[in-house]
Amino acid sequence: MTAIKHSAINVYLLAGVATTQTAFNECKSKLDRLFRADGLEPFIHILYPYGDASRNLYRQIAEVSSDLGNRVGMGRIGGRFAFRKIKETLLGPDDPLLLIGHSGGGAAAYQAARMVHAQKLSRNFRIVQVGAPRIAVQPELRDKVSYFHSVDGKGNLNDPISRLGSWGGWSKLVEQSVPRWNRMKYAPSVVEGIPLIGGHAHYFRHQQPYIDQDSVCNLDKTIDRVRVWLKGWT
Repeated sequence: MTAIKHSAINVYLLAGVATTQTAFNECKSKLDRLFRADGLEPFIHILYPYGDASRNLYRQIAEVSSDLGNRVGMGRIGGRFAFRKIKETLLGPDDPLLLIGHSGGGAAAYQAARMVHAQKLSRNFRIVQVGAPRIAVQPELRDKVSYFHSVDGKGNLNDPISRLGSWGGWSKLVEQSVPRWNRMKYAPSVVEGIPLIGGHAHYFRHQQPYIDQDSVCNLDKTIDRVRVWLKGWT
């Protein structure tokens, strides 16, 4: 990935709802190769914060909604599940910790990272949300969060899940008499579209028909964007 002055890194891949047990296999293998090429020993964990495809879909969707708000007392079911798993396998507080969450897993990744941060378990973490619902990011965590969504050949968003939620908030500049709605007030530091074949369910696909005319698959496009964002991370 990128040169980091550590010998190991913990990576967590967090699935959304109705995800099969094999969905992240190729992504895990690719990340393993990339990190090892950079001289790091990756410990890659695949988490299902809401269960896998065998679990009741509507129950999973209801649990995702518990992770979309930031109010005190929210359930944060997926976030708490992920946090417990992270605590069990966490390296030292200065060792790199990377959370990559797809769909509802992006919300769970953010909530778990908030708990890690609040308990001062890690000072060196990053969160990647892929095709996730929009969730307001705390200002002190903004630079640690990136957000990627699928777009079509014309650059139009073609992932309906990426339209859910909000980063908005009211802002008032000195020269303004009344506050104005700022739709990006609580957005992650990076919000980028990735031109993919397909849409929401296809970010990590690596076989036909998810390979473009330049022989680049969706998985490579997604991971390459993540690599660019992580460049210089120490």
